[in-house]
Amino acid sequence: MNASELREKTPDQLRDELANLKKESFNLRFQQASGQLENTARMRVVKRDTARVLTILNEKAASAAAEE
Repeated sequence: MNASELREKTPDQLRDELANLKKESFNLRFQQASGQLENTARMRVVKRDTARVLTILNEKAASAAAEE
């Protein structure tokens, strides 16, 4: 997932995506703690995607506030 794909989504879709990423992050941390995590690089990808979604949500909020 890249930033240009995320910018095309609505804020509601971005919030849904954020919720899914947070659930996945929790599951990955749980797997790591129990020693079942096979792809450790996935944790880094999910963390960065979460940050990307939050950044774009903040950009959209700032642009909406500037228009008012």
